Amino acid sequence: MTGAAFAAPLFPMPSPKPLENPWYYLDNFEFVLRWIAQRYGDLLQSDEHEFIRAFLQAPQASRGLLVRMIMRKGSLFRASKLQYREIGSPSMAARPLIAAGWVSEDPLLTLDELFDLLTKAELATLFRPQLAAAQAAAAAKPVQLACLQAQFPEARPYSQWAGQRPSAPGGAASGLSGDAVYRENIAALSERLRLMFFGNLRQDWTEFVLSDLGLFTYEKVEFSRGSRAFHTRQDVDAYLHLHHCREAYMAGVEAADAEAIAAVRKAIPPAHENDWLEARRGKLLFQIGQHHERSGNWDHALDCYEGCAYPGARARRIRVLERAQRFEQALELAQAALPAPESEAEQQLLARMMPRLLRRSGGARAARRAASGVPQTRLELPAPAAWLRVEEQVRHHLQKPQAPVFYVENTLITALFGLLCWDAIFAAIPGAFFHPFQQGPADLLRADFHPRRRALFAACFAQLASGQYKHTILRNYACKAGIQSPFVAWDVIGAEVLAMALACIPARHLEFAFERLLRDLRGNRSGLPDLIQFWPAERRYQMIEVKGPGDRLQDNQIRWLDYCHARDMPVAVCYVRYQPADMP
Repeated sequence: MTGAAFAAPLFPMPSPKPLENPWYYLDNFEFVLRWIAQRYGDLLQSDEHEFIRAFLQAPQASRGLLVRMIMRKGSLFRASKLQYREIGSPSMAARPLIAAGWVSEDPLLTLDELFDLLTKAELATLFRPQLAAAQAAAAAKPVQLACLQAQFPEARPYSQWAGQRPSAPGGAASGLSGDAVYRENIAALSERLRLMFFGNLRQDWTEFVLSDLGLFTYEKVEFSRGSRAFHTRQDVDAYLHLHHCREAYMAGVEAADAEAIAAVRKAIPPAHENDWLEARRGKLLFQIGQHHERSGNWDHALDCYEGCAYPGARARRIRVLERAQRFEQALELAQAALPAPESEAEQQLLARMMPRLLRRSGGARAARRAASGVPQTRLELPAPAAWLRVEEQVRHHLQKPQAPVFYVENTLITALFGLLCWDAIFAAIPGAFFHPFQQGPADLLRADFHPRRRALFAACFAQLASGQYKHTILRNYACKAGIQSPFVAWDVIGAEVLAMALACIPARHLEFAFERLLRDLRGNRSGLPDLIQFWPAERRYQMIEVKGPGDRLQDNQIRWLDYCHARDMPVAVCYVRYQPADMP
């Protein structure tokens, strides 16, 4: 398996393929436990150290059963559904887990939980009299649940639920009383361990399997023993708290529960001194602010944006003040932002808002922005089949044997950048890599990503002047094929388009594009033109943004087009309209 490697390996990664090793999932989990014990031992409490020690000494079948539970959805399991050949009897395997308190047998279940565990046929047998009385025997499970909730408001052990139905020897109900139910009790601990290993809760245990099967491969990066995602236990606690706040916010939005969303806002802690965690806090505040903005709750939106340093929050704050008709305050904030905009995106928004704010505040009129000089073409084409995108239709229309056209959008320039700068991107910078399943460095979108690697990127860019860049890009395209990268979409960028790009795009133009990418990786990895056309015999190219009927240029597209045009990089916008249906 390909993965990040230690400068001095502490222990090997699990190697047998899942199909060859029935205990692959257990080996992977134990690898994580040992990794955490060695790299994060100072952040673990005594009970967590004890869990790791006791787990590794438990019988193999018991360890396997607990991991199977952890990796499945939910915390409640029927013994009859825990049938694994390598584990054998689930009741035997569960005994040490129950003794350790990691699993509870015959736990208290609410009626809702019971409905989640049992099939509709089993429930119909269990509650036949009650459902018949309510004339709900044939109703859907949610309807049946609603009918029974008033009669069964209290939780009770599974054995009592299964024993409350009329006797039915040999029937479905007798199988219920012979089954057992377990509740897995270490969900919070396993979530914490997963977070400490991956540095996020987006990734899970399937990363091991996908890598073992060869579906995902990762760059091998050497990093020191001290390189890790978290440096204090408080960092871990803060991440988990923010994660649970975000989950509560999403649940509140889905349920349209304004009180729940307000409670989440109050639960978000003040600014965190850890830049990484502060970025997560800021993003959540920004999302809640956007929700309030969409709902017209200007004061709540302002409260979120004022306490938020997330990119774009200041511009949203100005916009909310404007929409709340607090024009003088909006103008004051916009004028304060003008001398030092946080990004090209904010600069663009300020230029758009200033004329309105000055007019509404009774101030002098601002000079209008000059119209873009980006070339435009207009095409009238037959209405395409429903499945054909307008970009593909234009590509077919422009395609010529001597001038092929490729639909690349945001993939080509970023791939060329990623292949040239591979060594800089995957450099063993402290704090950038801390587990074997990283697509890219953890600090990729932070403001200090480029400054921390300035000399490395300078060496890559120097190859554009020497001509060495073509060799480096082609070598990495061959040697790194399939390895996860934040810049290279291997399934889109083929050898043909790569070769034509290197032959037809001047090195100076690549340098311009790469410089803009590095200036703001978060904002500038998107917005690039849809198509690129090459004239190999003439060693030239053109990038083309396609707009179908009713579509308009997005702000990030305008910024890329203006930037390229200002540097004599050939770009154009192609506006398409469809011929009337009655035209031949």
